[in-house]
Amino acid sequence: MSLPAALKQRAHRAGLMVEWVDVNGAPQTVDAAVVSQVLSLLPEADTRSPPLLTGRVERPVHIAGSADGDAVWVDEQGIASVAVPQGPGSWRAPSVPGYWRWEQQGRQQQVAVAPLRAWYPAQSGPARDWGLAAQVYSLRSAGDGGIGDSAGGAAWVRRLAAQGGSALALSPIHAAMPIRAGYSPYSPSDRLALECLHAAPLQVLPEAAAAVRSADPALDEALAAHERALQIDWPAAAAAKRTWISRLPDWLQRHDPVRWRQIGADMAADDPLPGDSDAAFARWLARTGWQQVQQQARAAQLRIGLIADLAVGFDPHGAEARRNPAAVLQGLELGAPPDAFNPLGQSWGITSYAPHALVEQGYAPFIALLRAVMADRGGIRIDHILGLNRLWVVPQGAGAAHGAYLRYPFQDLINLLVLESWRHGCIVIGEDLGVVPPGIRDTLAERGILGIDVLAFSRDREGFWPPSRWRDSAVAMSSTHDLPPVAGWLAGRDLDWHVQLGWSDTTAAHALRGERARQVAELGMLARQHGIASDDPHSDALAVTALSAAPLALLPLEDALGLSEQPNLPGTVHEHPNWQQRLPDAEDPVLNSRLKRFSELRTQVPA
Repeated sequence: MSLPAALKQRAHRAGLMVEWVDVNGAPQTVDAAVVSQVLSLLPEADTRSPPLLTGRVERPVHIAGSADGDAVWVDEQGIASVAVPQGPGSWRAPSVPGYWRWEQQGRQQQVAVAPLRAWYPAQSGPARDWGLAAQVYSLRSAGDGGIGDSAGGAAWVRRLAAQGGSALALSPIHAAMPIRAGYSPYSPSDRLALECLHAAPLQVLPEAAAAVRSADPALDEALAAHERALQIDWPAAAAAKRTWISRLPDWLQRHDPVRWRQIGADMAADDPLPGDSDAAFARWLARTGWQQVQQQARAAQLRIGLIADLAVGFDPHGAEARRNPAAVLQGLELGAPPDAFNPLGQSWGITSYAPHALVEQGYAPFIALLRAVMADRGGIRIDHILGLNRLWVVPQGAGAAHGAYLRYPFQDLINLLVLESWRHGCIVIGEDLGVVPPGIRDTLAERGILGIDVLAFSRDREGFWPPSRWRDSAVAMSSTHDLPPVAGWLAGRDLDWHVQLGWSDTTAAHALRGERARQVAELGMLARQHGIASDDPHSDALAVTALSAAPLALLPLEDALGLSEQPNLPGTVHEHPNWQQRLPDAEDPVLNSRLKRFSELRTQVPA
């Protein structure tokens, strides 16, 4: 069904896609009523010149309205250099990345000039880095209060250093909304702040943290009970740990005033976010702990260190939305259109920034976000990086099927991402799973942004791909937080859940188990062909991932430890223990042998 021409024009000006191609390759047209409703929630675009343009080093930058004649580029230190024209209204960008100011006869234009590629540590020959991927809440350390923290991360950094690893990838540790049942790290309140529940009091302030616990036996026992648990009771564990953290300032003021004054100076210098002193202290505690872990990683010669995870959006009622409401999509939430796995589509209950508002504000919210997340990190993973190109937006309460794709200024956002990567010394990983518009992966690869290849999806009708066929522009992973770990995949644990939840009947599940058995056999055959087979299918799966052509391979801790349950089962909230499972004791000789073999295989180049 075609849309009225006037409605199409309005949608085009707003960046709303009225036509799109679904997961089956079938063209779709958004209903006129949906288009009208979404448009009513989008502000009119500002037609003035944008305050910030972006470009690439030594490439032409078009500056509308610029005239013939002399012009200069002024760098961040105020040093000017001659601007070279490259055609009408275009000027060759400087050869040094940075935030520049173009000037001509009193007119000025800010331009962010990005390098051609994102940062990656130098190496001789193809990169063969490897690391571990951790769900932060699941980590264990002595006295963590029942919720994983930076001390737990430090323990895995030490293990990586002993095995020659390069990186520890973290799940999102953004500041959360008030904790309740159904908590998800991908629905944060504020992505510019760290969640204090992932702070490690005993790591950062050992004397004060121990004294506060010992002074209140009931609190100490409550924290100890949560530490023993196999799954996190989020509301109760969060309340106990927040109580513990909230009592630290009073103890410091009374027993260690010199240290308290030092902390106050650090908070004043390093914390630009609004809030009371208790909130600022909690942020300082979390920030300091994770800074220490990254410092330990670099001191131990990890080439990358910690990799942060940037969630795609934020809670519409959270601190990030309140900080700059004019930049936020109002009345719209993010999601995904209907597909074979989710016939009704998905509504995620989070929002993001409006594309026109980003342009009008000189991308200030996006730049601030990148700087906050990249600080004290060696890498960043962008969840759903396709959202820098387009996002599925749905009027709140309308249902995911009643949405449309909203375009974003992809090239500008990529330029800023690459520039901040270069400035911070952070690798960039873009989660590019799912239906990817044509050309997007090529663009990301050209700019040095790594995609993600997952073992379960690295196959076609002929079977699993040989290691040499995996992308050399992507990170290799044996599984992800939304998929069963390798042990669960081998045992069909995900198929069990589908039956239990009524998503499959027993007949369909039986057929799927037969197909799974064939895939397991294919994987074993592939391992034998490449001389990496063992008598353990789990080991074979990890070996194929390790030998892949990827410059970086990340092994989820669930796979390193041989666990069966996946951290999150998409499509469920309370039916599956999402984001609750804590890791078992890591002192396991099998774990050490797995890591050693994974490391050894990364030294080999696939044939």
